[in-house]
Amino acid sequence: MFVERHIERHQLPCVLKVYNRFTDQQLGHLGNASEDGLMLISHLPVLVGPDFELQLRVPLAGGGLQFINLTASCLWCREDQTPGHFDAGFMLLQAPPEYDAFVRSLREFFSFRPQNAPV
Repeated sequence: MFVERHIERHQLPCVLKVYNRFTDQQLGHLGNASEDGLMLISHLPVLVGPDFELQLRVPLAGGGLQFINLTASCLWCREDQTPGHFDAGFMLLQAPPEYDAFVRSLREFFSFRPQNAPV
């Protein structure tokens, strides 16, 4: 059983939507992300155990969206502190290189570094 995370996860505001990539149905919002997994915040509980085909739709700087398709397994689901919301933890089974770049860009954006510090 997966007990401890390898790296710290970064919290995100509820702006990045997560979809079922086959049905195009919105499942919820991205709560946090790492190279190995993600947390979904949704209005309905998520079934623990099966694999899900997810899609992130990331806004691009010049307009439009980047679609990132993921295959992930739901490891846990519990009620959020916010009434009517649920948190679900997913382990990534298949992710494209764009997802790793997305996680790196989030880490850089949310990290606090001195202006002249090497990246």
